[in-house]
Amino acid sequence: MTVQAIGIGRSLRISGVLLILGLATELISLFWAKPLSFILFAFVGGALFVAGILLYLYSLVATN
Repeated sequence: MTVQAIGIGRSLRISGVLLILGLATELISLFWAKPLSFILFAFVGGALFVAGILLYLYSLVATN
């Protein structure tokens, strides 16, 4: 494996973890019937989800 292939593999793994954490946060907040659950869903879960997507897209563009 080249250094570039190892770098993209690591960034794809990190973006996958961010996506899973974002989806898990949103899933947990759906079962929680408190006003704070919307904040958790919209801001924390959404931020993790968007960060995972942006890191994925950046890792694709940065290799070229």
